[in-house]
Amino acid sequence: MRRVLFWRHGQTSWNGAGRFQGQTDIPLDLVGHEQARRAAELLAGLRPDAILSSDLGRTRQTAGYLGEAVGLTPGVDTRLRETYAGAWEGLTFAQIDEQFPQESAAWKTGAVEVRPGGGENRLEVGSRVAEAVSQAVSELDDDGLLIVVTHGGAIRSGLVAMLELPTEYWGILSGAGNCHWSVIEEQASGLNWRLTEHNAGSLPEPVVLQEG
Repeated sequence: MRRVLFWRHGQTSWNGAGRFQGQTDIPLDLVGHEQARRAAELLAGLRPDAILSSDLGRTRQTAGYLGEAVGLTPGVDTRLRETYAGAWEGLTFAQIDEQFPQESAAWKTGAVEVRPGGGENRLEVGSRVAEAVSQAVSELDDDGLLIVVTHGGAIRSGLVAMLELPTEYWGILSGAGNCHWSVIEEQASGLNWRLTEHNAGSLPEPVVLQEG
């Protein structure tokens, strides 16, 4: 089965300050570089067949560590950008709560129609991310692994779009931490994809069940 691993970029100074980044192009900070380097060492063991990144600097920097580790040149797709959040970008989450109380409250529930700061809603983000990923997956071998380096909101919306969850349930999926990842696996029948890992920060290990 083909698999897709969605990998969130490392920390930036805006992440550390609790600011909404959106499509503002903020680079990794020192912590983010170390997170990306460490995670790339783990993910290299999965032997990915392709790496695809958002065009924003923080994702390209993160993808670069993995590309170097496995000898692949990451592709770039603008459809993997984070949610465009208009007037919210650069504000702290506390400032957003204060200045846009109704929109912020609805956004936190996972509502798909809310346009943060007058920008994109989750349906639009999910559609473009799913389109980009599906196109890249079509170029994989039957057992190939694609690693998609993108953003927290893009991962959340892209995952639920590809899993074909009803919109009223989009809010049940949490976001992903910096340099954490989620994995979906292609199905032989029934639904196209299933979620096998979410917001993971270490590779899975075999579980040995023992009694007594």
